[in-house]
Amino acid sequence: MEEKFNRLIFIPIAAVLFLMIGYQYVCPADSNTCYFRSDEKGLFQRYSPGLELVYTEPEADEDLPSKITSRFNFTERELDRRVDFNIRGDDVMVFLHIQKTGGTTFGRHLVKNIQLEQPCDCMAGQRKCTCHRPGKAESWLFSRFSTGWSCGLHADWTELTSCVPVVMNKRDKKNTPKSKRNFYYITMLRDPVSRYLSEWKHVQRGATWKTALHMCDGRPPTQDELPACYSGEDWTGVPLPDFMNCPSNLANNRQVRMLADLSLVGCYNMSSMSELERGRVLLASAKSNLRNMAFFGLTEFQRKTQYLFERTFGLRFIRPFTQINSTRAASVGINEKVRWRIEGLNALDVELYEYAKELFLRRYQYNRQRQHQEERLRRRQERQQRQRLHRTYLAELWRLGIGGGGGAEEAEEEEVEVKVLEEVATTEDYGSQVVRW
Repeated sequence: MEEKFNRLIFIPIAAVLFLMIGYQYVCPADSNTCYFRSDEKGLFQRYSPGLELVYTEPEADEDLPSKITSRFNFTERELDRRVDFNIRGDDVMVFLHIQKTGGTTFGRHLVKNIQLEQPCDCMAGQRKCTCHRPGKAESWLFSRFSTGWSCGLHADWTELTSCVPVVMNKRDKKNTPKSKRNFYYITMLRDPVSRYLSEWKHVQRGATWKTALHMCDGRPPTQDELPACYSGEDWTGVPLPDFMNCPSNLANNRQVRMLADLSLVGCYNMSSMSELERGRVLLASAKSNLRNMAFFGLTEFQRKTQYLFERTFGLRFIRPFTQINSTRAASVGINEKVRWRIEGLNALDVELYEYAKELFLRRYQYNRQRQHQEERLRRRQERQQRQRLHRTYLAELWRLGIGGGGGAEEAEEEEVEVKVLEEVATTEDYGSQVVRW
């Protein structure tokens, strides 16, 4: 009776093992030929143009949608943003800090939270840190917390691209040809409505940024080109309707303006072209500059921002980024009518953010896939290395004659056994991947 029961148990187990081994031959674990597709979160789907992307690992600190609605066609080159940042050479990382996008927090990460051979020297009570290259008295980082506002308060793309090379050569006391020095621009973006409300609350508390230079084509804007929104020292206590009613308020579409090449539209001269044409040119320029930057992050996705930065530059942060949603902007209650008004005032920023968000999430998805492929390749190479070592070991045993006359047969049988074990291990490894995905 017991023998009959054992046979009944053995048959289904043998069938399952046979199916697993057979499937492994059709879809090996290190292959991209087979993948699962499901509406459930957490399953990995291979990227291909035109298909929706399913996130692999939703993060606990981010409210992330399960799918990306594809609006823009991005090439693989635009998704694969990995640079060979030479911190020992002449490469410089330039942080374009847009107001109220979480740039202060990210800027502190750059000087205090990166694992470096020679960490930045940050003295207590001082606003700036010394970020020198290993063995050199030269800075590898251009940012508020390393070089200060050397190109003006919250300098934009137009100002930085003309100013940074000159400033860095003066600081390092060298005349490096432009062709030998690489400038890697990075920035942070934020949801336009949240950013706008945050700037309003900041201005309401007394902030003005009136010392900003706004240099373009070698000169700052005139009073007629950029009239002030207030008559006193600042705009303290300004109500939201008054903040929105000022036509020259730089809070409107700030992210597009700061990322675009302003010389394309006559800088701050509003009469050089129609408002519609001006907006079209600025938006196209901002998208192009953002797309070609070495890196950009999104305030709403801190952990993914950290991951993409590390993948892009090959640097690692010491502590993980923290997602903070309880901001001043989040505490502001507005009705739908006010929200529509803000979105209308920031229509260019809304379009830019939608573009940036899809590009950011697709880059994240692309890098996750690449990471999985690299890990599978590494495991396969490790298995092949173990097989080579084992074969060498068996050959050495045979050469030494260990095991007597039956050494060859025993070595051959042992090698066959190793291959079988490798097949089982591969199958088991594939099963563990499915569970993890």
